[in-house]
Amino acid sequence: MVALRTSHIFRSYWLKKLFVLIAAVAALAVAWRGIPASAQTESSLATGSVVAVVNADPISRDSLADAAVERYGVDVLDNMVNRYLILQRCQASGVEITNDDVGREIQRLAKKFGLTIESYLTLLRDERDITPDQYSREIIWPMLALRRLVADQVEVSQEEFNQAFLSQYGEAVKCRIIMVDDAGLASQLQVRAASEPERFETLAKQHSQDESSASVGGLIPPIRRYMGDSRIEDAAFSLPDGGVSNVLQIGDQHMILQAVKRIPATQPSPKAMPSIREQIQDRIRDTKMRVAAAELFTELQSDANVITVLGNETASAKYPGVAAIINGQQIPVSSVAAECVKRHGAEVLDGEINRKLLTQALRAVRQTVSQSDIDAEVRDAAIRYGFVRSDGSPDIGAWIEAVVADSSVSADLYIQDAVWPSVALKKLVAGTIEVTDQDMQRGFESSFGPRVEVLAIVLSDQRSAQEVWEMARDNPTDAFFGTLAEDYSIEPVSASNAGKVPPIRKFGGQPAVEKEAFSLKPGELSGIISTGDQYIILRCQGYTEPIVSDVQAVATELRRDLTEKATRIAMAAKFDELLTSAEIDNFFAAESQVPRVARQSASSAK
Repeated sequence: MVALRTSHIFRSYWLKKLFVLIAAVAALAVAWRGIPASAQTESSLATGSVVAVVNADPISRDSLADAAVERYGVDVLDNMVNRYLILQRCQASGVEITNDDVGREIQRLAKKFGLTIESYLTLLRDERDITPDQYSREIIWPMLALRRLVADQVEVSQEEFNQAFLSQYGEAVKCRIIMVDDAGLASQLQVRAASEPERFETLAKQHSQDESSASVGGLIPPIRRYMGDSRIEDAAFSLPDGGVSNVLQIGDQHMILQAVKRIPATQPSPKAMPSIREQIQDRIRDTKMRVAAAELFTELQSDANVITVLGNETASAKYPGVAAIINGQQIPVSSVAAECVKRHGAEVLDGEINRKLLTQALRAVRQTVSQSDIDAEVRDAAIRYGFVRSDGSPDIGAWIEAVVADSSVSADLYIQDAVWPSVALKKLVAGTIEVTDQDMQRGFESSFGPRVEVLAIVLSDQRSAQEVWEMARDNPTDAFFGTLAEDYSIEPVSASNAGKVPPIRKFGGQPAVEKEAFSLKPGELSGIISTGDQYIILRCQGYTEPIVSDVQAVATELRRDLTEKATRIAMAAKFDELLTSAEIDNFFAAESQVPRVARQSASSAK
């Protein structure tokens, strides 16, 4: 397999799930109008049997649906099974969630974050790739449905309210903490802290493994009653100001508390109490509803009689056209296909268009991809990524297993979506790859030649670069240059390592930096190197000794690597050529692409 910008060319086949739903119920997609989402999808996608035309060669909606089901059918079906379980319980219980219910909930959530509905939905689309329709059907509807189903089971007791009120408005203890994972060290620190409580802040900075609190001398948010672990709360409230606790073991961590001061309880005004009571009760009710809803869904799953047909040849022969049977209710394959197309159709169609382009290009040069070509590519990939047996032969089984485990795709899809296009493009560029003697020499210098060891400072503007350069010039030592790097460099590696960066090699892709670096002598300071929107200052520390001096000693390996690199570049260029010169009508995405040559001709004709 060749790493050929797969994310661009066949991105639809290698993407994992587009989003991860936050709560368990969020994964339970259902039609929020009380109609199976698949039925809505089938209706919305029923127009037109052709979804795209590539150089006058059509792609049918049926072929798109088949490709989408092959890649996403199992996940989508699982989701649909969950949706039907909730829908069936809603129907049996007389529960109905309307459009208005969904709209009000979205409005409430948007307001909670201080956003308009439009801004909130835009944020979801941009940050999580969730469309408004998906959000309504797949997150809000199931959440409301499950909560409505368990609403009569959720009551807020006076004791629960009192505890929640105390956790928000009751007395608190401001504390410092030392947390370590070693019991022996914790005991030693407790003895020191108890004998010298005034040094607790210093001990926390020096020894606590909780970085966020250690940076501020162990300070943590005030501890209140009923907020978390009662052992921590009891210890905190038992301490006088300045007092140090015994070692508390919480999980695999060992902690020591020091009380800083007591914070008196807050007593809200009588006028504010009704609103506060409502907020606290709503929060408790929401929490209890989430728990009850999760328990209900677990019950629905355990009690359900589900026969999964999709992907099971025996079951498919028995129930043709059926994807699953849920408590006697059938989900047709067409419904799953429609849902797959709705969720993933655009991505899958991109892949089908790209495959069509490659197929047409192969046909034009009378080439085909044979099974032996596929086998050879898989063998090469196994070797390239280190899946080799002790005798040097490729361990293809282990390689395929690793691919399937890492990418969550089947072996067949790996062949279709990665191996086949790679082989196709290699055939299309065969005979165009040439590695010259000059390429060999440059490759040898880059891989095996001397490298410049430098300290570097990277800055974002020329004025700052000039000031830092003058300071480095006036104090020409490695130590001072390293201090400047720590103080001024915007590049993380140089800033955190006193300017030290990996040695610079020739032909590494930064010609301006390389030219300046290789012109320096040990101890010399470079000029200010402008690269894009950054300004770089180097201080030379010397040169590395070449590992290999004879190009012939590594010629075979070097030529293979250079050929592979040149092939990858040629493959990417070839695909860009096919894509930009193609006439593509994508009806699914409602967009049309005209060949670049045609656009230029039309422009010239005006």
